[in-house]
Amino acid sequence: MVEQTFQTDAKKLIDDLKSICASYGLGNDGNEFKIITQVFLYKFMNDKFAYEAKQLESSLVTAEKWEQVLADMSEEAWDMLTLGMNQDTAKLKPEHLIATLHTRQNEDAFAQLFDDTLFDIATLNQDIFNITTEGGAKIVLFERLSQSYIVDPSQRDDFCRAVINKLVHFSFEHIFEQNFDFFATLFEYLIKDYNSNSGGKYAEYYTPHAVARIMAAILVPQGHDLTSISCYDPSAGSGTLLMNLAHAIGTERCSIYTQDISQKSSGLLRLNLILNNLVQSIPNVIQGNTMTKPHHKNEQGNNLKQFDFIVSNPPFKMDFSDDHKALDHDTYSRDIKRFFAGVPKVPAKKKEGMAIYQLFLQHIIYSLKPDGKAAVVVPTGFITAQSGIDKKIRQHLVDHKMLAGVVSMPSNIFASTGTNVSILFLDGSNKDQVILVDASNLGEKIKDGKNQKTVLTAAEEQRIIEVFNSKEAQEDFSVSVSYDEIAEKNYSLSAGQYFEIKIEYVDMTHDEFTAKMENFTHNLDEMFKESRELETEIQKQLGRLGYE
Repeated sequence: MVEQTFQTDAKKLIDDLKSICASYGLGNDGNEFKIITQVFLYKFMNDKFAYEAKQLESSLVTAEKWEQVLADMSEEAWDMLTLGMNQDTAKLKPEHLIATLHTRQNEDAFAQLFDDTLFDIATLNQDIFNITTEGGAKIVLFERLSQSYIVDPSQRDDFCRAVINKLVHFSFEHIFEQNFDFFATLFEYLIKDYNSNSGGKYAEYYTPHAVARIMAAILVPQGHDLTSISCYDPSAGSGTLLMNLAHAIGTERCSIYTQDISQKSSGLLRLNLILNNLVQSIPNVIQGNTMTKPHHKNEQGNNLKQFDFIVSNPPFKMDFSDDHKALDHDTYSRDIKRFFAGVPKVPAKKKEGMAIYQLFLQHIIYSLKPDGKAAVVVPTGFITAQSGIDKKIRQHLVDHKMLAGVVSMPSNIFASTGTNVSILFLDGSNKDQVILVDASNLGEKIKDGKNQKTVLTAAEEQRIIEVFNSKEAQEDFSVSVSYDEIAEKNYSLSAGQYFEIKIEYVDMTHDEFTAKMENFTHNLDEMFKESRELETEIQKQLGRLGYE
């Protein structure tokens, strides 16, 4: 009940903030999501600080106005209090608290005070919360919101007052000790209007939770004992896959490394890391082009870093023609090992159809430790292509015995794209059987806005996970095969090609057989007759045509 109430209240706060933006001409504006996510994050950090402070100073719990007690502290006492807090808690000053701003909202130039407060928090915590670009620039935690996005200066004070009055009546505090896994749903609700395929050239797609859960549960089966684990996503988006993987491992047992070309996605990923208690990994978030400038290097700095786990839902269609020369083997011989199967050619037309996922998949293979594990979303066509880069990659995986298996997902598992997808699982330690699962017939079709998507039940998700992890063969659903068998099938990874073909025998009498054959013969004679009549009619019509 506590969780449900909180979810309702939190979603109402998000809706209220969106309503404020709409009232000031920012509804569905390209910058609305920046305001919403930054304000929401400010509230979260404020309440996390308050929660930590009350854990360390019991007098704050019983104080009628705990904010005033904090404000009355000496600078030395304040410093001692903040030193005792968790490293993932933002360091704030008394004047940064939302309650303080609320009491000062009627002062002149309140918008300036509001903006300065956010900017001061960002500066004070820059070593922890800044994101780095591939060129070394820093993307700060907060911007001066009203100055950046409210064009009319006369509206800025009122805008900031409206925001602070919504924030002061909501609290995260009581939820921190509940240990609910509620942030995935809350985060999805927060960004649902901002993370769609309407982004044009660099469109972002939200990975369904079912896909993320299946990937994490297969990569990290229950009963694991993992510590100091490195997790990587070279096209991280807002981080859905990584969050599920990190929780399967244990957020305190792993470090997250990412890169993504989108500034918007990188900002959302930072928010996701903060909500999911993974603040320590924010310095590893890089905004930049993974293909042309991969950032994460080994300790010597002379090669790419290799990781224990890699998860990715790479773009399937994105124009990289401008980067093609830089990626081509003949031009950049240093990348021959990374792109061992080749760089896709630039098609004469429809550049958006380029198979950029082939580059990401090769990059992932190159970035995986020899005994590492990976799960990658690929178009289902990849698993059966009879030639080209796709087949070369599959052959490499089989020849080097680094496959765990494949799960072919139902169509429309992604509502935003009609492409059928499969999940490719890599495991450098698997030298034995490979499990192939055909889950394409599972799920229920539902409407999602203008699109249709397929939703798996919890039982169906669990069936996929259990069958995969146990390598169990089930009729017309899964099969366990050897690397040699895969090579014999032209390196196909489609489960259906390995299913046993069954011939059903039906007992019938001689008379029943004769009657059935006579019926077949009669039907065939009728079809042949109709065919001859059509031929005669076609010839007659052709004879009537005149030629000059």
